Amino acid sequence: MGLRWHFYTAAPRGLWCARRFPGWSEEVSGSMVSGKSSKSARNPQAGRGAQPTRGDRSSRGGRSTGAGQGSRSPRNASSGRGSRSAVSGARKSSAVRGRSTPWGMISLILVVVLFAGGLGWYLVAKANAPSYTPSERNQDPSTQIAGVQVIKYTGGNHVLPDQRVAYTHSPPFGGAHDGFWAACNGVVYPTPVRQENLVHDLEHGAVWIAYNPDTVSSEGVATLASKVQGQTYMVMAPYPGLDQPISLQSWGHQLKVSDPNDPRIDQFIQALRLNRYQYPEVGATCAALGPGQFDQDNPPPFVPTPPTSQIDGKTVVDENAAGNPAATTDQSGMGGAVPNTGGQ
Repeated sequence: MGLRWHFYTAAPRGLWCARRFPGWSEEVSGSMVSGKSSKSARNPQAGRGAQPTRGDRSSRGGRSTGAGQGSRSPRNASSGRGSRSAVSGARKSSAVRGRSTPWGMISLILVVVLFAGGLGWYLVAKANAPSYTPSERNQDPSTQIAGVQVIKYTGGNHVLPDQRVAYTHSPPFGGAHDGFWAACNGVVYPTPVRQENLVHDLEHGAVWIAYNPDTVSSEGVATLASKVQGQTYMVMAPYPGLDQPISLQSWGHQLKVSDPNDPRIDQFIQALRLNRYQYPEVGATCAALGPGQFDQDNPPPFVPTPPTSQIDGKTVVDENAAGNPAATTDQSGMGGAVPNTGGQ
C-alpha cells in the first residue's frame, strides 16, 4: 500500500495529512509526516507555498485539489471568485460597448448614397433636357419651344423713312423694313417705336420684346426690362393694341405669352439671339446711329393705323435707288465689312 497526501482546510489549517492506502507502511508515513512537521516548524511559510506534483494530486467527485487552491481560506476564495466575476462582467460590458451601433459610419454612408443618387438624377435630367443653345447640329433650338411661329423671310428689302409696310403679322418679325435700324444694345424704349425700324434690328440678330402697356403691370414691365438692360442685341418697347400681353420677335420667329415670368421667354432669347443660322446679316451692329438717321432719344413714333400705300416687301423701294436717303448710308450696319459667318 502506498501513501497519498491530502490538504485539508479544516483545523489545523494548511496541514497535509496522509491517508492509508494499500502498500503503505507506518515507518514511511511516520517519517514523511515527521519530515513535514519539522519543515513546517522551521519555515512556517514553506508548507503553504509548496505545491504537490501532478502525481501527488487526487480527485474527489471530479474535483482536483492542489496546493494553490488549498492555500487560500474560504473567505479569500470567495473574494477571488467575486473578483473574477467583476473582471468577467467588465469584459462583457466592454465587449457590448465595442459592438455598439456605428451611427457615424451609417450617417456617412447615407450621405454618400444620397449625394450619388442626387448627382446621378441631375446628370440624367441634364442629358435628357432640351438644349436651347444653337449649334451646327441644332441650328434652330426654338423648334423645341411650344408656341413659336416660324416663317422664312428674305433680308435686304428696305423702304424710305416716310414709308410704311403692310405687315401680315402684328408685331412683324421679318420682311421689308426701314433702311435705318433702331438702337438695340440693351435699350428699353419708354414709348412705342416705329416698327419698320425695329424689324431692321431683327435682321441684325437682335430679339425684340413687345408688350401691351394696357395689360402688363409695372412689375411685369420691370421683369421684362431686366432681361434687356445691359444685354447686347436686345431691345424692348411698348406695342399698343397687342393681342397678347407679351410678344417676342427674332428674324422669322415669334412667340406670344401672357406671363412675364414664363420660362419660354428666356428659352426664346437663348435660342435665337445672335443665332447665326437664323438671321441674314451676321456681324451687323446694333449701335445707335444718331440724329438724322435714328434718334434713340427721340425715335420715330409707332403708327397704329394701316398704311395707305400697300408695300408688302415685293414692291419696296430699292435701297440703291436714286432719291432714297437710306441709299447714301451703309444699310447693313457692317461698315462695308463682309458678314461674319463664324457666328456670334
